[in-house]
Amino acid sequence: MGPGQRSQERRVHAASGRYSAAHRRSARRRGPNGLAIDPAGRTLYIADSLKGTIWSVPVSGGSATPWLTEALPIGANGLRFHNGALWISNFNKGTLRRVPVTTTGSAGPIRLVAGGLPNIDDVSFLTPRSDVVFAAQNGSSSQNGPDRVVVIYPNGTYKTVLTSADGLASPSATAVRGDRLYITDGGVPEPHDPKLQTARINFPALLAGAER
Repeated sequence: MGPGQRSQERRVHAASGRYSAAHRRSARRRGPNGLAIDPAGRTLYIADSLKGTIWSVPVSGGSATPWLTEALPIGANGLRFHNGALWISNFNKGTLRRVPVTTTGSAGPIRLVAGGLPNIDDVSFLTPRSDVVFAAQNGSSSQNGPDRVVVIYPNGTYKTVLTSADGLASPSATAVRGDRLYITDGGVPEPHDPKLQTARINFPALLAGAER
């Protein structure tokens, strides 16, 4: 997209599959990345990696407004709405933060869940109620860290569960369905083989770690 062009978000009509314009906003000097929606289905949250901002947008359409800018350095990446809070990974800083959403819809106090995770990309949760996190570390995309998937516990500790030895190559996102973990691989390193991988989750072993 050229510097003079504009990005346009569109809305899909569920019945017809047709698109309609929801809102427009200049893409200049912005880096929209992660996307999350609140459980009520009313608000979209967008991570802006370049501005270090989380934007909020009504699902029904309208203007994007800054929802969170404080203490959020450049690199905001993955977003998940979970257990009443927005969880934000920061690729540049190697952190995972939790920001509760107040009853008025504003951002509550920011809590650092974990740090020391360079190139952390997208995240997912072990179960809908658990705060145990699967996080992809996309090290080979910037040659600044490992390619691995880690499990992050609510107390901030974490452990590696998958590495490049398991075939990971620029892992960028994770998703959980039942007892399966799914991982997307960008395939940045040779032989440049992007793929989708899956692994079985050992729930007793992971939940035992969460109880420590």
